[in-house]
Amino acid sequence: MITVEKALNIILANSRQLELEKTVILHAKGCVIGENIIAGRNIPPADNSAMDGYALRCADTRGATGKNPLFFKIIEEIPAGKIPRKKLKKGEASRIMTGAVIPDGADAIVRQEDARATGKTLAVHAPVKKNTDIRFAGEDVRKGELVISKGTPLTAAHIGMLASLGKKNVRVHRRPRVAIMATGNELVDIKTEPPPGKIVNSNSYSLAAQVLDCGGIPTIMSITKDRKSALQKKFTSALHHDVIISSGGVSVGDYDLVKDVMKEMGNTMRFWRVAMRPGKPLAFGSIKGVPLFGLPGNPVSSMVSFEQFVRPYLLKIQGHKNIFRRTIKAVSAQQIEKSAGVKHFLRAFVKKTKNSCVASLTGAQGSGILKSMVVANALIVLDAKETKIKKGEKVTVQLLDDSLFKTDSYSSS
Repeated sequence: MITVEKALNIILANSRQLELEKTVILHAKGCVIGENIIAGRNIPPADNSAMDGYALRCADTRGATGKNPLFFKIIEEIPAGKIPRKKLKKGEASRIMTGAVIPDGADAIVRQEDARATGKTLAVHAPVKKNTDIRFAGEDVRKGELVISKGTPLTAAHIGMLASLGKKNVRVHRRPRVAIMATGNELVDIKTEPPPGKIVNSNSYSLAAQVLDCGGIPTIMSITKDRKSALQKKFTSALHHDVIISSGGVSVGDYDLVKDVMKEMGNTMRFWRVAMRPGKPLAFGSIKGVPLFGLPGNPVSSMVSFEQFVRPYLLKIQGHKNIFRRTIKAVSAQQIEKSAGVKHFLRAFVKKTKNSCVASLTGAQGSGILKSMVVANALIVLDAKETKIKKGEKVTVQLLDDSLFKTDSYSSS
């Protein structure tokens, strides 16, 4: 049995980045880009108006007041997408819409609410400064500028920028294809009403959702019975994937055959069993070069093991640098006791208070109690040497999502 830290090091040391592929930008959201993006044009391409109003020369507005407005001749209207036809002279103005190109001679915009037009005459009631409400060419992006660096995970804003630059396709690290299989004679498919002694296979669906969450493409395979021949056939059929994840069959029972089949198929077994709870019976290796994670069969053990080992692996092979969940310090809402020698991951709900964060256990911590995982937004992480946490003592918390940061600021001190 090895430590969580050693197991993780072994897993990450045996990872390799997936190759690049060309894809349409909308499909690239969340992927890591494999090329530098240099702007081939200015954005915006020309000086344009930031407001609906009137383009004019700021010098012509000096001295304008509410009681003594200055009057301008409106010489044309410029909607967005049209090029101005006339150059402004002294005492002239052009009606202009947001995004429309600034006409020659103009150096400011008077907002339509700050002026009054009657027919072809514009009354301006206050002076405007030079460059007021003008967006300049290249103000956002200049031609030749490095806009997106290689190795950046693409967000919605990046996709918008790529579109602005006319980049329909982009090269990214491709998403891993992940085969997911559940093993066990007791399992039935989700469409089946379980007879006595049977349970519905939930692991494949929770694991598939976790794979999706970190950018992978899951394939849920049919349930595999606890027979060596069935396991061998199923593993063989999954070898065209980038990663294989199985759940169940990795403990020490008479029907726990996964690790034996892995060895018999020429598997490179890196380790079996990790000093953690839940999730101790866990195997990692490869079959014919395809990485294989043999996760425990209990629902919570399977999910927690995925979080600690499979998730960072999948993110790393996609080129991500930030591969670990965020951790903070929180105050324990209750006393917690555990045995020494094993690292614990306890399901918890963390909420912010005025001065700190408070972590409360979400209920019984049995590895088969999925409900306590449903209501959890974090895991309290207790090192192997820790045996007792007092109420009010600070603990390390691994956050399972970013919900804690979608409201006001927090304190992790």
